[in-house]
Amino acid sequence: MIEATIRLTRGDFDLDVSFTAGAGVTALFGPSGSGKTTILNAIAGLERPRQGRIVVDGMVFFDSQGSIDLAPHRRKIGYVFQDALLFPHLTVGQNLRYGMSGEARGFEDIVALLGLASLLERRPAKLSGGESQRVAIGRALLSRPRLLLMDEPLASLDIERKHDILPYVESLRDSFGIPILYVSHAVDEVARLADHVIVIKGGRIAGTGTPETALAQHLNAHGERFDRVSVLTGRAGPYDSAYGLTPLNHQAGQITIAGKLEKNREARIVIRATDVTLATGAPQHLSVRTALKGYITAIERDEDPAAIVTVTLAGGQKLAAAATRKAIDDMKLAVGTEVWCLIKAVSIDARWLRSG
Repeated sequence: MIEATIRLTRGDFDLDVSFTAGAGVTALFGPSGSGKTTILNAIAGLERPRQGRIVVDGMVFFDSQGSIDLAPHRRKIGYVFQDALLFPHLTVGQNLRYGMSGEARGFEDIVALLGLASLLERRPAKLSGGESQRVAIGRALLSRPRLLLMDEPLASLDIERKHDILPYVESLRDSFGIPILYVSHAVDEVARLADHVIVIKGGRIAGTGTPETALAQHLNAHGERFDRVSVLTGRAGPYDSAYGLTPLNHQAGQITIAGKLEKNREARIVIRATDVTLATGAPQHLSVRTALKGYITAIERDEDPAAIVTVTLAGGQKLAAAATRKAIDDMKLAVGTEVWCLIKAVSIDARWLRSG
């Protein structure tokens, strides 16, 4: 359990946050410059709050009133940065063992978990970006930390490398009992990895909750209109190998996913408002495979040609759809109107879905 109250001023920036976090992955989500990395650095002992208290698993790391400020090495925290920061003159195996006393218990297990066995004799210059990050994660784990901090560890990777490393981060989440604070401003990463989300904006906490609620609320309140997203959950049906599709069962209907998901596993998906088309009748003879039934609970208009329509689906989850104001008027859409939300399977990539 993490309990943190942090008040810190640096130049014109003022951070004032208070939160708790438990096991699993807690994502600190928000725009660049909002204070996410500063929070990690304060917990790690790399920045000193002017006031506050930080406790991890009952151990007090910092207490301004009690004059407690443990040195970073005494906090036993694993820190994975955006850049792997491996020692270039050491092999992968030597990087992994750096900072450990003697043989590490579980060394082989962590090497196997992160798929590093074939890389142990290589030097960092011979590694890809994804491989370097896996080594950095392994090195942090082998210090036997009370807490793992991950500061945008995938930000420097391209899309394919992110897809390669995400399963390893998921394995890390599922295999260790230590809490993880994961910093990111990428909604897809947070939706796939996080158990809990803390939204940070301007040095303050703007919202907390599950990814289904916190991500959508934050982006709907603070994001650009065409950045609107919805986060839905469902349970995977049998994979159709002939067409490469997986059905995801939702209370409002069946969602068709491009790619393979394990049958009966719950999955969390991110749907952008611009990928949703509305219909006032049951769709027929369309290439779109997903049609979710619901009713309109809000329509947001301004001077732009487009508006945002919020649809409440069966089961209570909400889905945002972008539509032109003219289309809304032509279709006579209003609060209470029953609609079908149409979503192309190719707009939902199974590689980004949380399954578990």
